[in-house]
Parts: sequence; C-alpha cells; structure tokens
Amino acid sequence: MFTGIVATTGRITALQPLEQGLRLTIAAPGLKLSDVALGDSIAHNGVCLTVIAKGEAPPRRRGSAASSPHGAKKSLGQPGELPDGAYQVDVSKETLDCTVGLDILHGELNLEKAMRLSDFIGGHLVSGHVDGVGKVVKFEPVGESHELVIKAPRKLAKYIARKGSVTVDGVSLTTNRVKGREFSINLIPHTVEVTTLKRLSAGARVNLEVDLIARYVERMLQP
Repeated sequence: MFTGIVATTGRITALQPLEQGLRLTIAAPGLKLSDVALGDSIAHNGVCLTVIAKGEAPPRRRGSAASSPHGAKKSLGQPGELPDGAYQVDVSKETLDCTVGLDILHGELNLEKAMRLSDFIGGHLVSGHVDGVGKVVKFEPVGESHELVIKAPRKLAKYIARKGSVTVDGVSLTTNRVKGREFSINLIPHTVEVTTLKRLSAGARVNLEVDLIARYVERMLQP
C-alpha cells in the first residue's frame, strides 16, 4: 500500500527486454535505499513494482580511492553490478499494456516506497494497481498554481467524485470539478516542483487509480 505522497523522482537508465516484459534499471539518488530489501515494493508513476536487485555502496577504507576527494573510478558494487542509488524491477507485458511511462529510456518517474502501518497518511490509501490511462485535456498556470484537466476512460468516470481522491501518475490529488468524463485538479507549486507532473501538456497520457472506497462501495451494492 502507498499514500500517493511522492518521495522523489527517478530516471530509467536501462531497458532490458524479457520474454514477456521489461527489466528496468532505475537511478534514484534521492531515494533512501538502505532500508529497501529485495522483494520490497516501490511505486513508479503509480505502478507497484518489486525490487529484484539494488546497488550497494562499496565499503570506504582509509586512503582508498573511494574515500579520496579525487577518487578515480567508483566501483559499481554488487549485486547486479549496479551503482549505489540504483535498483532494478521487472515489468510484465500485462502491466506495460495497461499503463504508460514504464518503457521510455531516460524517462522520469514519481517514486514512493511502500508505507508502514505506523506511517502518517498524508494523501490517501493507494494500492499501486493502475485502473486505467487518462488523457490530459489542459495543463495551464492559474495564478501561482496550475489547473490540470484530465479525461478519464469511460469505465472509470463513475468512480471520480467532486472533492474526492484520485491518483495521477502516483500522486494523490483532490478533484475540484467533475463534468462527464473530465475532472479538474488544482496543483499547488510544491506538487508541480517535486513531481513529474510539471512536464505534462495537453494530449499527454497519465496513469489513474481511483479511490479504493469507491470500488468497494460499488461491489457491495451489486446484487
């Protein structure tokens, strides 16, 4: 589970084709990986993926190149010959087919580590399972903020309510207005600055996850 509060952004530095999917190498210098174990989950633009390898900082020795201010070449470390601050995840073909942004070399990603039960929930409960892909209708500055208007897929529109929660590329946001399949969001400067949403423009596609509560309510109301 996640909260939709992005910790930092990372970048896809390598794409390795698999038989059914891709293996991504992610450079995330702003993400603390010391408490991330193999098998842990990290959300990438709202998509929950499992860490299968990560780089380790080489041990520092007095007088070694690693501790020298003019240190020459830094060791890549183990496992997977990954540099410190990088890790790998596998993405299945099914996930690639129903999401966007995970198959772009050098593409930037919003990152969030899985929450602990004791964590403060600053956004809302997010599963990391994308429900569909929306299309940006408008992204324009309004005063010091930005207005983001998105058109949701027909099957998801019914779950999006005014002043409700929605996850856009892994970012927990509150809707302002809803009209048909379109909904608008006000993005404060901080959100624009620290996430990849700053790079959006009309026509861009974004990963959407609707509020968990809305899905459960629908299921409970079914005969």
